[in-house]
Amino acid sequence: MLQVSGMFYTDDGVLTGPENTAGYTEEEIRVAGSVLGTVGAGQLKKIQREYMERHPHHIPLIFMADIINGFRTVFPIPLAQGCTFDPKLVEEGAAVAARESAASGLHLTFSPMADLVRDARWGRVMESTGEDAWLNGCFARAMVEGYQGRSGLREKGRIAACVKHFAGYGAPTAGRDYNTVELSERTLRDDYLPAYKEAIDAGAATVMTSFNTLDRIPSSANRRLMRDILRGEMGFEGVLISDWAAIEELCSHGVARDKEEAARLALEAGVDIDMMTNCYCRHLKELVESGAVSSALIDEAVLRILKLKNDLGLFEDPYKDADEREEKVLVLCDEHRKTARRMAAESFVLLKNDGILPLAGERTAFIGPYVANAEIYGAWSMFGTPETTVSIEQGIKNRGCGHAYFAEGCILSADFGRSEETAGKLLQEAVELAQKADKVVLALGEHRLQSGEAASRADITLPDCQMELFRQVCAVNKNVVVVLFSGRPLDIREICGQAAAVLAVWMPGTEGGNAIADVLFGDVNPSGRLSMSFPYSVGQVPIFYGQFRTGRPYIEGTEEKYFSRYLDIPNRPLYPFGYGLSYTTFAIGPVQLSAQQMRRTDRLRVTVTVKNTGTVGGSEVVQMYLADVNGSVARPVRELRGFCKVRLEPGEESEVSFEITEEMLRFHDIHMDYVSEPGVFRVFVGDCSETENGAAFVLE
Repeated sequence: MLQVSGMFYTDDGVLTGPENTAGYTEEEIRVAGSVLGTVGAGQLKKIQREYMERHPHHIPLIFMADIINGFRTVFPIPLAQGCTFDPKLVEEGAAVAARESAASGLHLTFSPMADLVRDARWGRVMESTGEDAWLNGCFARAMVEGYQGRSGLREKGRIAACVKHFAGYGAPTAGRDYNTVELSERTLRDDYLPAYKEAIDAGAATVMTSFNTLDRIPSSANRRLMRDILRGEMGFEGVLISDWAAIEELCSHGVARDKEEAARLALEAGVDIDMMTNCYCRHLKELVESGAVSSALIDEAVLRILKLKNDLGLFEDPYKDADEREEKVLVLCDEHRKTARRMAAESFVLLKNDGILPLAGERTAFIGPYVANAEIYGAWSMFGTPETTVSIEQGIKNRGCGHAYFAEGCILSADFGRSEETAGKLLQEAVELAQKADKVVLALGEHRLQSGEAASRADITLPDCQMELFRQVCAVNKNVVVVLFSGRPLDIREICGQAAAVLAVWMPGTEGGNAIADVLFGDVNPSGRLSMSFPYSVGQVPIFYGQFRTGRPYIEGTEEKYFSRYLDIPNRPLYPFGYGLSYTTFAIGPVQLSAQQMRRTDRLRVTVTVKNTGTVGGSEVVQMYLADVNGSVARPVRELRGFCKVRLEPGEESEVSFEITEEMLRFHDIHMDYVSEPGVFRVFVGDCSETENGAAFVLE
């Protein structure tokens, strides 16, 4: 029930590693049941062999790591994966990550993160797939099935998934990591719990507790949350693991006097594994002996852990899939790189294009701190390296593009990397290059460590040095394309106001540079759609499309003061959920319903015709939203309940259909019963969350 980090044995059998700084005794480390963060088939086989030789029980260790968006082959960050609107592709990526990490000796990943995110200040939005509960649930299920497969954890090349962070971690007050969470019971159940439930229903082997309080109770001590809701209502029977040091942090929260009480509270809440503290290993024995804790609680936790190890097949083969030769063949192989390249390209969102893209062989200056920078794989890509990652410059050169010129322009940020001593020289070189070019591609963005855990930001604009580069380049060349790297939606009002095109590429991973070249030159038509709204200003956040009507809803363009509005900025985001452009155009026809009345046993068919009205082939993401016109409690203005990505050639049209069932109309009513209520519903089908292409039906 104790987990340690980085454990390994030296040739003379001495236990060593960074875990010795965590306050464990050597004996405590020797009896740990799992290891976090160590990888490599040869290394992990050695640890397992030495461990089992030293223990008469011969119970194997389980090896875990943060495989968030790929192992050595790194995929786009999860927020970008959400922009693909393609769960099958994301499942394929998770399967690739599982094959590579399993061959390297790992058994479990701390993914997917099913937290709903609506505040771009919070750094960990990068680990979520976005602001919509329905979409997050689709991707959480896809990732679990990609990691674990559908034939059991013993299947070759599969690893156990861990759904995190239970629960509500994505709604920290003020967007500040580790902060408290205040959610009503109805909001928790209707918006935040469904994605976790999808992952659990998909068979996720483990769940991780969240750092935050919920209802003023830290999750690792929240018996109602863990035992009543997670295990009782959701039917989860697997292993529950704390987040890093979360049990000991019950003392910092002020709900436990000391580590002993923290251990008791967590065990009573149902937490099976204490990640990276000595609360359990130092205190559970004495708690049982004193009668403060029932030995039955120990038994149930141990049984769940042993069952997980048995499900993985470790008792028959403690090394499972660890294989040095297969590791060399699989890791970063061509097939895996092709999948990463495809997913990256499909995750890019074209936010603006005044006809400047795609590029067509003109003299093009590629300028910016991300032109040659290969660290484009996200904060939690622990096993990615710049040596194995393709930068924009390398991607352009790989494509064999003529008339391409490169300059750094400025440093990435004054907070990271070199000082600004060379700023003047870099800027001058960039401006001179921009003057000579027909078009300029500016590669700008956050440093990869400006998002992720403990990376909350109150100011979500680009660094001053990058904005100065942008302004000076725009002053000498109006044909500017901005390629935007980030782990979150940013405030890019000024950029979108002046640039001719803006392509959001997030943190695209191993094949990012090749994928960017594919899209810039039109080899791939961008089809990503925003899974999280871009705010007009940080003052709007948290902002999301599915907000609620108020007693004084503001209508854009009116001058009335006493309505729900800002005096100095619009209510609407800069770019809404579901938004994204293409190099072609699409027309989505009127919504057709199979009936205007719907009984509770019916399946209402919703149909639209989609046509490619442009000159090149491309993919449209057709999105269906539902709106409950009247309810016993206030209801969201609309909710995503279906999407379909359809590929069409110029002039081609296709019929796209969705089904509405009574279950899709349910919510927690005024009595907190999960029901659908009879009445009028609106259906909207279009290319983003702001579409007005709709029809109405009545639920009887």
